Amino acid sequence: MSIQTAKRLETVEEYYFSKKLREVRALAASGKPILNMAIGSPDLDPPKEVVESIQNAVVLDGAHKYQSYQGIPELREAISNFYENKYKVVLDPENEILPLMGSKEGIMHISLAYLNEGDEVLVPNPGYPTYTSVTNLVGAKPVYYDLVAENEWEPDLKDLAKKDLSKVKIMWVNYPHMPTGANGSIDLFKKLVNFATDHNILLVNDNPYSFVLNDNPISILFVPGAKNVALELNSLSKTFNMAGWRVGMVNGSQEKIEAILKVKSNMDSGMFQGIQKGAIAALNISDDWYSKMNTIYKERRKLIWELASILGCNYDKTATGMFVWAKLPKGINAVEFIDTILYENSVFITPGDIFGSNGAGYIRFSLCVTKENIKEAIKRLQVEA
Repeated sequence: MSIQTAKRLETVEEYYFSKKLREVRALAASGKPILNMAIGSPDLDPPKEVVESIQNAVVLDGAHKYQSYQGIPELREAISNFYENKYKVVLDPENEILPLMGSKEGIMHISLAYLNEGDEVLVPNPGYPTYTSVTNLVGAKPVYYDLVAENEWEPDLKDLAKKDLSKVKIMWVNYPHMPTGANGSIDLFKKLVNFATDHNILLVNDNPYSFVLNDNPISILFVPGAKNVALELNSLSKTFNMAGWRVGMVNGSQEKIEAILKVKSNMDSGMFQGIQKGAIAALNISDDWYSKMNTIYKERRKLIWELASILGCNYDKTATGMFVWAKLPKGINAVEFIDTILYENSVFITPGDIFGSNGAGYIRFSLCVTKENIKEAIKRLQVEA
């Protein structure tokens, strides 16, 4: 007997990397020397202070009990101090900060808190595929807005304003942008806040790449009046090499945080205290940490640029973040191209198509690859060039 699945599953597919990585693992298991240059999963260790903090925390009295849905007060205080020190944004730790088990869950929590069936959501193209899948899962409708190189991967808000936005409830933005590395600016954030205010839209900036190869970290909440219409997601995954720890946060006005907490408190039972203690240590780390990480990423990025050039790609050397977004020569299908390289050269790269139609003709390299492995990929692909 077959039990019928929910109709919502008809609106989504398995996440690309979940499916593709099974194929990549099978190739590796068969003896292929696969070099994975596709995934933004940091390969470097977290700060030693962070590891020591969780080690010490596991023996504390009460460490293994259920924890607060809002996180321990010390964590919210650390997030508040971090935002004030790094972004010049003042957040009340009591009611304007909600720690998350990774910011990815925040996308679902925000959507469940604010979207009804039939509501519309503005989703960037190209952009993070989870914005679309979560929108579909909750019964809302994704409406894509174009990001193109000619406009520096920023939305054309004048063009958007001409459209019927009466059903739009949420607009997802993501600066520094993934996958393109476009940095955004306070001027852009001001325009976005004004746009959201004019059209009564909840604006959500997804901001996990602020400190990766970026000398000017910014938050949308810096803009005066932003808290009236905006939320910001952030994460410790990329900045502190803590992807597997699942520590994120959503920040905004008390009213909005309370709405999200209604959802979250019914979906988990609080974050392990030791992880919260580790997160506090990370948020209090010295600026030397960022400099050290970016020195490593700069060295890797230079080699990735060399690899992209071998493949005949163009790329923007001013882009920020953990990836290199590269345009293939005209007429080359990115999906077919990366599959050829995967099967013939055992190098796995991400096709831009998975981020939306405006990603067609592009490929994305991750910087979470050792210099030795990048040099090996260069050797393999030089033969083909």
